[in-house]
Amino acid sequence: MEELSAGPLVPAVKPDLSKPSAVDTDTTFAPETSGDGVPAVVSEPDKDFLCPICMQIIKDAFLTACGHSFCYMCIITHLRNKSDCPCCGHFLTNSNLFPNFLLDKLLKKTSARQMSKTASPVEHFRQALQKQGCEVTIKDLDTLLSVLAEKKRKMEQEEAERNMQILLDFLHCLRKQKVDELKEVQTDLQFIKEDISAVEKHRMDLYHARDRYSVKLRMLDDSGGRKSWHSSMDKKSSGLISGPLNPRGGLSSGSLNKKKDGKSQISSLVHGVQRKETISGSDSQYINQSGLALVRKKRVHTQFNDLQECYLQKRRHAADKSHSQQERDTNLISREGYSSGLEDFQSVLTTFTRYSRLRPIAELRHGDIFHSANIVSSIEFDRDDDLFATAGVSRRIKVFDFSAVVNEPADAHCPVVEMSTRSKLSCLSWNKFSKNQIASSDYEGIVTVWDVTTRKSLMEYEEHEKRAWSVDFSRTDPSMLVSGSDDCKVKVWCTKQEASVLNIDMKANICCVKYNPGSGNYIAVGSADHHIHYYDLRNISRPVHVFSGHRKAVSYVKFLSTDELASASTDSTLRLWDVKENLAVRTFRGHTNEKNFVGLTVSNEFIACGSETNEVFVYHKEISKPVTWHGFGSPDMDDGEDEGSYFISAVCWKSDRPTILTANSQGTIKVLVLAT
Repeated sequence: MEELSAGPLVPAVKPDLSKPSAVDTDTTFAPETSGDGVPAVVSEPDKDFLCPICMQIIKDAFLTACGHSFCYMCIITHLRNKSDCPCCGHFLTNSNLFPNFLLDKLLKKTSARQMSKTASPVEHFRQALQKQGCEVTIKDLDTLLSVLAEKKRKMEQEEAERNMQILLDFLHCLRKQKVDELKEVQTDLQFIKEDISAVEKHRMDLYHARDRYSVKLRMLDDSGGRKSWHSSMDKKSSGLISGPLNPRGGLSSGSLNKKKDGKSQISSLVHGVQRKETISGSDSQYINQSGLALVRKKRVHTQFNDLQECYLQKRRHAADKSHSQQERDTNLISREGYSSGLEDFQSVLTTFTRYSRLRPIAELRHGDIFHSANIVSSIEFDRDDDLFATAGVSRRIKVFDFSAVVNEPADAHCPVVEMSTRSKLSCLSWNKFSKNQIASSDYEGIVTVWDVTTRKSLMEYEEHEKRAWSVDFSRTDPSMLVSGSDDCKVKVWCTKQEASVLNIDMKANICCVKYNPGSGNYIAVGSADHHIHYYDLRNISRPVHVFSGHRKAVSYVKFLSTDELASASTDSTLRLWDVKENLAVRTFRGHTNEKNFVGLTVSNEFIACGSETNEVFVYHKEISKPVTWHGFGSPDMDDGEDEGSYFISAVCWKSDRPTILTANSQGTIKVLVLAT
């Protein structure tokens, strides 16, 4: 019985029982080999040379009358107790024992050969000197000592030369490495100097432009102030003419003086207030801007190492471009004076430091009274980002109006469309051409295409034999979609046919599939075998490339562009790949993901995923550490529930907007925006 509180777990690789296990391999017996791979010969003494009594090599061999050989001490000791042969039992006494000279001679030669094989040169020399009949004169010894001394000096010389050569090779290698590093540092310093000059020049241009704008604004303010003053004067004049008359039919002097004083007081008061507002407004604006600049600088210093690597990588890459490409880039940004690498890095730095937090702007509950399990497995925007759909273990597809959720505060927003399914749902995918079509995959392996307008299914595909984890519509052909399942198969479908168009049989469970947004011929497949398989559907015999690096199952794959692919895994990492160059670009760490599907979504610059700590994490694609994260807070827990059991289960970016839909395993959906 599956535990609903645990949520959909990422499948692990199934063991292949047809292959020999590691235990079988370890217990397989093989002949012993020597260091060079040749079977070693184990030298055992010949049984004929062993004494039948002590079972050791015979020492001081003696032969009995019955023809058996023994060690002298062994047979004498035996005959003290018994009077028979230990081998055949014939009557035997000491008088029937005879020395076996031939066997003794053979044993000594055999022993000498064995010793010569294992003895060192010094031992051989010692044996030669100690050999009987070997007479060495003093002159011969002097000559021998001279030869040995010369040999020793030669060997010491060769050893010293070898040591010096090794040391010299190391120093040459170290010098080359440091020279290369110095050249690289000098090149980087030159890049930095050029970029500092370009940025300083551009900053001065901005200052001059700001001064010109300030002068123009002051001129406009002055002219506007004079016009308003003249209009007020005209109004005051008309008011004075219609004022009280003196007995002679004219204005009273007191009234005139009073009007003048009042006018001067009002004028001074107005100008004073204007000056005060101008000063306080500029000060406030300056304070806000300086505070924001300090915050952004702090973010830079926090991620300085990653930003430094990003800058140098982009600057070096721009310098390595062909001359013609450099000319084209220079023409494009000649008014700025920037190199293409600096401009790319400025874009990264601007977007990275722009945001520091995720701010919730709306929240709704996905659950209903009929289902206790409210895990949202998938959440997706439609083609125009007007609607978003949710699906999960509650066996319902719910479609909400995004603007209504954001702009109309309510405790429980009602979906505009709701469709019931037979099984728990694992994934949704909107058709990017037809606004009213959405595809779903479920726990029974059924892939369904729905008409949101009529709330009925258009097509049902039931070829998968186990749970289907993922489904995706093609971005280039509205009739094509792909799915992956626990039956280790990837299937390509066409909404105009009732059967699958293509079938890719793989060796492990399929966790996720995704079309390349620029081509309907390429798909990325994330598998429980820890790899991402990139296929060309025109030739499915083998993948175009297999991306390796994750240590556990790959739960999600998403394309940032036609050449950039992001992947998530239960090894608590995200990875970025270049599918054009078949390269691993970057690894992102910070969130926690060890067993559940926690969601993955991408935009042009940012990657977001969930975490098993009930938090949403956002990464910039150029920086390996998170830009920001947001926790869902302490949920309303029932008895026996643990706060740590909740996790983020689905995330989705709004196209080209810093807005993200997030859902957790409790059924809470939040709309978050990146904010400063």
